Amino acid sequence: MTAQLEHKAEGARVTGRPPRSSKQNSRKSERSTERRFATWWWFTPALLALVLIHYAPSAIGAFFAFTNWKGLGKWKFVGWENFAAIADGGPTTAALINTFIIGISFVVLTNVLGLLLALGLNRTVKSRNVIRTLIFAPVVLSSLATSYIWKFIFEQDGPLNEFLRSVGLESLQRTWLGDPSTVLPAIIVVMVWQNVGLVMVMYLAGLATVSPELEEAASLDGASLWQRFNYVVLPAIMPSVVIAMTLMLINGLRVFDQIQALTGGGPYGASETLAVTIYKETFVMGRFGFGAALALVMSLIIIILTVAQRLLLRTSSKG
Repeated sequence: MTAQLEHKAEGARVTGRPPRSSKQNSRKSERSTERRFATWWWFTPALLALVLIHYAPSAIGAFFAFTNWKGLGKWKFVGWENFAAIADGGPTTAALINTFIIGISFVVLTNVLGLLLALGLNRTVKSRNVIRTLIFAPVVLSSLATSYIWKFIFEQDGPLNEFLRSVGLESLQRTWLGDPSTVLPAIIVVMVWQNVGLVMVMYLAGLATVSPELEEAASLDGASLWQRFNYVVLPAIMPSVVIAMTLMLINGLRVFDQIQALTGGGPYGASETLAVTIYKETFVMGRFGFGAALALVMSLIIIILTVAQRLLLRTSSKG
């Protein structure tokens, strides 16, 4: 006991502080526990809301994916029958192909155009704040409202065909939303127009972190415009690239509003995607079990592609 007291006294002389008592340690531990409890107390309501609103319905939908439920009445387990019907092909295969075409095109176009706009409106353009606002404005508008406006533009006697006729390009006039060869490009144009402003803002936030002095030093060292972008700008904005590409991939694969308003999946299923097929199978045909199975498949596809994209971007950024 005497040796312990002498050791504590010696430690106090070295550090210049009195030895800490067991009561002080106990109070510190109690305060730390109270802080952790307070953090969880404020976090718990948000966590419960997330579980009840998002995860619980998703789990229930996954459960009914293995049943033949029609929305009302009794149901029974059918095992993998719904998934076997999906794998058989038919309209589901066409919807899956359309989903991939729209999703990949949407990711590429929004990110390329958004990055070009961000680079052009980053520093030197006069009235750039006004131009940024105009480009970003469609993002805050309703997808249904803008889709109905574009549906009027794409009509046979709409503004687009009238403009082509007025400039002598009658040969380019089309029934844009009624032609299977042009309906997907028309839908992609609408989606890109409404979302490119959001991607531009993400890249502008990333470009704000790039040091002008670093770019100037690279220029003085003889680096070309492409070299400055590839070795100075791109590594700095890589977090923005990852976020923008991930969000656009998810939005592109689960698109529903624009297609439902523009074409309803037509003509002849040429623009039908997985989301539209889920809606028709569930609420039009009354096949809730099959619709839940298709929704589960779409969710898994989105998760797998999103994770793969994140890993690919992470690998390329490290390389």
